[in-house]
Amino acid sequence: MSLTGVDIAWDRPTVAAIQKVGAHFVARYLSTDPNKNITAAEVTAYRGAGIGTVVVWETTTGRATAGRAAGVADAQAAEVERKAVGLPSDMPIHFAVDEDTTWSSVAAYMSGAASVLGQQRVGVYGGYKVIEGAAAAGYRYLWQTVAWSGGLWSTHATIRQTGGTTLNGGADWDTAETPDFGQYPRPTTPQEIDMDATQARQLAELHDLLVPYAGWAYKNADQLKANPKLPDAYGYLVGTNTAVQHLTAQVAALTAAVGALAKGGGITAAEVTAAAEAGAKAALDQLGHALDGTKP
Repeated sequence: MSLTGVDIAWDRPTVAAIQKVGAHFVARYLSTDPNKNITAAEVTAYRGAGIGTVVVWETTTGRATAGRAAGVADAQAAEVERKAVGLPSDMPIHFAVDEDTTWSSVAAYMSGAASVLGQQRVGVYGGYKVIEGAAAAGYRYLWQTVAWSGGLWSTHATIRQTGGTTLNGGADWDTAETPDFGQYPRPTTPQEIDMDATQARQLAELHDLLVPYAGWAYKNADQLKANPKLPDAYGYLVGTNTAVQHLTAQVAALTAAVGALAKGGGITAAEVTAAAEAGAKAALDQLGHALDGTKP
């Protein structure tokens, strides 16, 4: 998927102006500068217009190379601002790397931020090398800028910042590359299941256990191959029906023999017994073959 958006700093274009350029989301700032920061009114207005909101913490150029303690402090401050503008507690917050550097130089800072927010809520903004490193470290929300990328785009980027727009205030174009790119309102998908890892594993094990018994093939049709560990249902029905019909015939024959004997037809008791034993054995053998799926 691909969704067009813009990121805006100090200027405040109207919702109508944002919509006019075709933007479906706006990236705004959290920082130590109140004049640059997103407001609660903007959050409300964007949502009311069906425009998504992305946030990024950005202060000074080299801040992300200042180490773990700086990451902790910035995440704590960003969390205070996030609450103040009414964004939800599961809202991801991107942290900006505004220089041409490597992941190793900012990893400690991001780790500090993750210790406050949880890694699942920490997004990373930066050039190609930073984004590639963040992806390898397990960060999910990755906003890559065309700057410091040498013409390369990471396949892991969830947002790509490509350049300036015609929107008043010098906003940049952004393109969301995944359904969940850290936006508000937070997306919901059919894949979201309210269960923990243990429950998910148990459900998968139960599924695997039951799948072999999911169905029997009708006449072993090619469209639905019978499980070789299970007899064919159609064979069961046909074989059993045949055995029952044979038993019915034997009962009829025995009834006739007994009737003839009673009328003095010359049939001895030994002949009646022999006929009964032979007929019953044959019928029971056939029924047994039908039930166990073997041929007589």
